[in-house]
Amino acid sequence: MRFFDKFFEKSARSAAQTSSRRGAMKKLGGMLVGGAAIPLLPVARAAEKPSAPTEIGDPSSCDYWRYCAIDGFLCDCCGGSANSCPPGTEMSPITWIGTCRNPVDGRNYVISYNDCCGKSQCGTCLCQRDQGDRPLYRSDKSNDVNWCLGASSSVYHCSTAIVVGMAFE
Repeated sequence: MRFFDKFFEKSARSAAQTSSRRGAMKKLGGMLVGGAAIPLLPVARAAEKPSAPTEIGDPSSCDYWRYCAIDGFLCDCCGGSANSCPPGTEMSPITWIGTCRNPVDGRNYVISYNDCCGKSQCGTCLCQRDQGDRPLYRSDKSNDVNWCLGASSSVYHCSTAIVVGMAFE
């Protein structure tokens, strides 16, 4: 114990000889002001999630507003939803996109169309809406490609329509 007593006494004396009370108060004040400013940094607000658009309509109908550029079987009719794949399938990491107008707020939203892969075709609720479709030389804008080629199984089952965000006018 004597070692610790001597060590802390020596450290305290050394700190007292090399610093002043004003300097200590200055550092303490700086830490308090700096700590209070942390919530004001833009990083704290970047984690906020944008609100989802208000929606009306039937997600199992081809006339649903999100499906303006879809081509395939609706996952909402196949055991999944407009946002998720049915159990036993895998969402392809490769996607095509479209821009659809929400009738509730009149705004355009970017929609990511992801195919669900791993089971044979669903066979119900086939929709082909080609709004904004481009010729095949623009494959990122075409819905006529088997997008399951990026998944572990290239067998197509159904398609989802996920709202990515608001489109720029």
